[in-house]
Amino acid sequence: MKRRTLLRTAAGLAGVTAAGGAATAVRRGRNRYYDGPVSDHFDGVRFFNPGGSAPKGFSDLMRWRFGPKPTEWPASIPMIRPARPAERVQDLTITMVGHATLLIQMQGLNILTDPVWSDRVSPVSFAGPRRVVAPGIAFSDLPPIDLILLSHCHYDHLDLPTLQRLKAAHDPQVITPLGNDAIIAGTGLRTEAMDWGDDIPFGPLGVHCLPCHHWSARGVTDRSMALWAAFMLTAPGGAVHFIGDTGFDQGRPYQGLGRFGPIRAAILPIGAYDPRWFMADQHQDPDEAVQGFLASGAAHGVGHHWGTIQLTNEGRDEPRDRLAEMLDRHSVDPSRFRAMEPAEVWQIPAL
Repeated sequence: MKRRTLLRTAAGLAGVTAAGGAATAVRRGRNRYYDGPVSDHFDGVRFFNPGGSAPKGFSDLMRWRFGPKPTEWPASIPMIRPARPAERVQDLTITMVGHATLLIQMQGLNILTDPVWSDRVSPVSFAGPRRVVAPGIAFSDLPPIDLILLSHCHYDHLDLPTLQRLKAAHDPQVITPLGNDAIIAGTGLRTEAMDWGDDIPFGPLGVHCLPCHHWSARGVTDRSMALWAAFMLTAPGGAVHFIGDTGFDQGRPYQGLGRFGPIRAAILPIGAYDPRWFMADQHQDPDEAVQGFLASGAAHGVGHHWGTIQLTNEGRDEPRDRLAEMLDRHSVDPSRFRAMEPAEVWQIPAL
């Protein structure tokens, strides 16, 4: 079977659990991850986006898989010089590892977002979407990791083998939305599960769990049984906003953020958006990322969720190139918003 056919088959399967948002017909049943009261975003069995769009159905997944071929990505991209971060940083420094995995160093703490060091993002190790570039920080070169922000349970964001390695090497705290704590319970990691609107302290930081527009699944029968979320880290010197995945949803994920004070950096997804008819509800594109960046009032933006793993149809460099176009269209200084490459380090300017 040709590489493109294999990629599309694997990506189509991963579309149920990572990229596209395809739902299958399932009985209401019982939530295997979370048991809690009904709310404005939980119906007693499944979480949902209030006033938003549900994941596409299986027929849409098939239409995508058998539609236009994805743009060919390179089989591999050399990692010339992995980053070797300092052990501790008082000011704000962000290092790109790859996809949605970033190292945030601030206030003397080391924080990882959606950590993935595995070669594939898949239920199995021998098939499924594979990274084309090595992690921007070698696992052995990580500084002591204090905290993991885990946004949702899709395989390109929640990687159990990596979490097990982090437990053994660093024993960090994990903060994650409701239900995901049950998925990672076997790792032994210390875990705090949060609902939208919750906040907890972590050292000098405030950690706030915020709504975004997405969905979740690890297979075909657990759709939306674990919550998805964005995070805001508040600290002296300005806040950091992290969204692992979101649809633009009329800009609602970016509304009301002024209550957290000035946002020094917004870490926003810019990739896995094509074809728009299938992806738009769950994955914003570079134009929407810039619109959200401006609506949030953030001083600086980091573009992630691109260039490491091919999940959708756009070319490897297209999100970066389109981001540059959209920054120009919206009259944003390109020095304020970067599509960061693996191993790239950015000492975020002070407010």
